[in-house]
Amino acid sequence: MSASITINPIEKTRINSVDFNNLGFGQVFSDHMFMCNYKDGKWQQPQILPYQPITLDPSAKIFHYGQSVFEGMKAYKDADDTILLFRPLDNCKRINISAERLAIPAFPEDVFMDGLKELLKLDKKWIPTSNGSSLYIRPFVFATGTGFHASPSDEYTFIIATSPSGAYFAGDVKVLIEEKYSRSANGGVGFAKAGGNYAGQFYPTQLAKAKGYQQVIWTDDNSHEFIEEAGAMNIFIRINDTLITAPTSDRILDGITRKSVLKIAEAEGIQVEVRKIKVSELVDAAKNGSLKEMFGAGTAAVISPIQGFGFREQDYTLPIVKNSFATLLKNKITDIQYNRAEDKYGWRVVVK
Repeated sequence: MSASITINPIEKTRINSVDFNNLGFGQVFSDHMFMCNYKDGKWQQPQILPYQPITLDPSAKIFHYGQSVFEGMKAYKDADDTILLFRPLDNCKRINISAERLAIPAFPEDVFMDGLKELLKLDKKWIPTSNGSSLYIRPFVFATGTGFHASPSDEYTFIIATSPSGAYFAGDVKVLIEEKYSRSANGGVGFAKAGGNYAGQFYPTQLAKAKGYQQVIWTDDNSHEFIEEAGAMNIFIRINDTLITAPTSDRILDGITRKSVLKIAEAEGIQVEVRKIKVSELVDAAKNGSLKEMFGAGTAAVISPIQGFGFREQDYTLPIVKNSFATLLKNKITDIQYNRAEDKYGWRVVVK
């Protein structure tokens, strides 16, 4: 593959039609996208071109066998209008880990980073600057080879698309602990960011919403005895002053925000335990008052506090705590992301 990137800029920007004061999440798309095709056993010339629809053959294998993985990341601007990324190499490494599990060829790390940076420089004006806003970045790769035979594709397309997004507020989140449906299984693809993982979550989540909850707490596929994830996010539970999260596995995503929370919590002197946590332990803690906080951790919201949970027809409400871990950790992470604080960990990457 050539290291150079072909750039075909738009003739006229769409940015003047966007209300940056009223941005939703992932609903408006920037002027350009990065794209690279795989065929004849290798990745072809990468290019940046105007954001546009994709034409696919009806027999493209993405439609039939679901070979597709993606990432979620963000770009920010600081007070000096500098473009910043947060742990982008982690995203690059993880999309290739996901790709390997679905028999998709790895994408070169240097081309990923060069393409991403060139795209951001070209669409710099699309990075919003209001409090809590960012440019959401969606790298993804999918099978474009044709044929109905159940086998890996011989052609793929890799794309990076971006979307200016406002602050992500989930509101008061009540979750339902799931005991019938499973998000993933041992030996499966739960650790990968495969599109089908999320498709499989939608139906159980709809059932939970019909009962008055906003999201599902996923438990292990075998016994439904252990807590694993919160919707599409890693989950953290604070019992007294100890912060607990499940270990990663075949079933649990190795979240970049999760890793950041663990590192910062350790630096802040918070006692952290990475271990299995039983549903019964959570319920007992809620009953005896030692359960202080629960929150999800992920790219979109960074930290999403959970106000209560339901289990076996019983609802449990969490207390409102002063100096919450959720607030502390979110502020620490976002201060690094927006260059408002020193980055002791080398996570912040400047796009020049």
